[in-house]
Formats: sequence, C-alpha cells, structure tokens
Amino acid sequence: MDFIDFFLHLDIHLANLVTEFGFGTYAVLFAVVFCETGLVFTPFLPGDSLIFVAATLAAQDVLNVFSLYLVFLIAAILGDTINYWIGHFLGKKIVREKGLIRDEHLDRTREFYDKYGKKTIVMARFIPIVRTFAPFVAGMSRMDYKIFSFYNVLGGFLWVTLFTLAGYFFGELPWVQENLHYLILLIIGVSILPPVFEYAKAKWKRK
Repeated sequence: MDFIDFFLHLDIHLANLVTEFGFGTYAVLFAVVFCETGLVFTPFLPGDSLIFVAATLAAQDVLNVFSLYLVFLIAAILGDTINYWIGHFLGKKIVREKGLIRDEHLDRTREFYDKYGKKTIVMARFIPIVRTFAPFVAGMSRMDYKIFSFYNVLGGFLWVTLFTLAGYFFGELPWVQENLHYLILLIIGVSILPPVFEYAKAKWKRK
C-alpha cells in the first residue's frame, strides 16, 4: 500500500479495516496510536487524522464511539508513559547510536521544552513528530515522573477528546463527507504549521 495514498484515503482504508477485522479493528487502532506516541522510531504514523476519521465512522455507526474513545485515550496515555521510560533508561544510548533517530527531531523538541517548559507535554500532543519525541526527551532529561504523569494525562485527554468530538459531531455533515480527503490534508497541514513556523523563525534569527 502506498504510504501517501494511505494518508489521503484514510477513510476508505479504515472502513476496509473494519470490514476485514471487525471488533479487532479496535486493537489495530490502539496499536497505531500507541506506537505513534510511544516509540521514537514511528513518528510517521497517523495520529490526529486517524482519531478524526475513526470518530467520523463512529458517527455512521460503523464503530462504537465510547469504545473508540477509551481505546484512543488509553493508547495515548500509555504510549507517552512507555516513551518516557524508554527515554529515562535508554535515551542516551539511543541518541549515541547514529542513524537511529534524527538529530533535528530531538533539537526541535528541546526547543519546545526551552520555550514552553512542562506545558510541552500537553502542547506536543497536537504537533506531529514533537508529539512522539516530547515524552522521550522528558524521560531522558529526568523530568519528575509525577509532574510528567499529570501533563501526560491532561494532554492525552485534551487531544483525544477534541479530535473524537470533532469527528463524531461534524463527521455526518454532508460537506465533511464529500470533502473528507481535503479535510484530512487540512488537519495534517495545520498540525505541522507550528514546527515549520518555529524552524523558519530560528533560521531567520541565525541570519
């Protein structure tokens, strides 16, 4: 399956997934969100758009919205928790291994920490790439786990709730159904705007 095609036609692929796996779809969705938030090697997996499209299908009674919400919420919180401890115990070793993760991803995440502090854990939920690396960097820098846990739960709750409600309540609108492909692109585009803006601003300052 072409990776770009998967993103652009996420609604079709997800509907086919439900048809093929039935109840097992929830396990697949859990695994995707868990890996996207919990493993520094998979920041490319869909996050915002996946939750939105899945909730859109729930509005059409293809999936159960309450089960979907719990699956995404647990996956998001557990993913960040695992990522924190990976960073805590293995972070420095992983960083020393060349090629395992990209330096610019870590640098971008550290810049967010420098600017927003503990709030980065919450804000990073809404920014691809940074969302995956924020808990890893928090663990590597030995951020107090109790403080991390609070912002982890808060951020996970806000992220999953916002995109689930948006997909569920707006997914049935004819305009949304007819233009879902463009909406997915818009969600992805808006999500990557903050890091692009930060990168452009940093480059401008260096000049």
